[in-house]
Amino acid sequence: MISAHVLSTSSQVFGWLLYLPLLAWAIWRAPWLELISDVRRQHLLGGTALALFVLWLVRRDFDTGLSFHFVGMTAVTLLLDWPLAVLAAALVQLGLVGLGKQDWSAMGVNGVLLILIPVAVTEACARWVEHKQPRNLFVYIFCSGFFASALATLLCIAVGLSILLVDGLFEMPVWLEDFIGYLWLVIFPEAFINGMLVTALVVFYPDWLETFNRSRYLAAPWKDESH
Repeated sequence: MISAHVLSTSSQVFGWLLYLPLLAWAIWRAPWLELISDVRRQHLLGGTALALFVLWLVRRDFDTGLSFHFVGMTAVTLLLDWPLAVLAAALVQLGLVGLGKQDWSAMGVNGVLLILIPVAVTEACARWVEHKQPRNLFVYIFCSGFFASALATLLCIAVGLSILLVDGLFEMPVWLEDFIGYLWLVIFPEAFINGMLVTALVVFYPDWLETFNRSRYLAAPWKDESH
């Protein structure tokens, strides 16, 4: 998460220009009728938003204007599907703004980094898996869970660092040349947390996952390709 004082005005405006259409598209595509009529889905949305809020509060704030915390949006996207995932994360952002843990003016940029990129990457990976239609559920767990969260984290860091470099308001640390070595310390835990959450949901609560094809992974008979 990035504070407003290390972002230029143009970056803040551009962030809002990317973030607001995403929110509008998510509101338009959200399954409101199903959400209103399904109490279980309402509880799932509320519980997920609360868990994400707590996860984003467990963070390390630095005096330089940066904050480090796990994102968790890959598991949220697979659980709720992307429209509700975006709206749940947006509500969490509003809660953080209300607590003074995030700057309102930087909400657009942080929305791009913490919501748009992870949701887009996860959705792309999930659609690719669905297009291939594998019968092995470990393909879903690895590609949609572990790999998607790792790739989303890498892109989030790369885009965030690029914004700071272009704006020039953030004093880069002297160890920036060794930054690639530190990436694994961020990417692996993020991938592990999301992957394990997805694995647990697949095993214990597959009905909760909106992007999980239960009829193919769990009910379809195994076909021996050698015959």
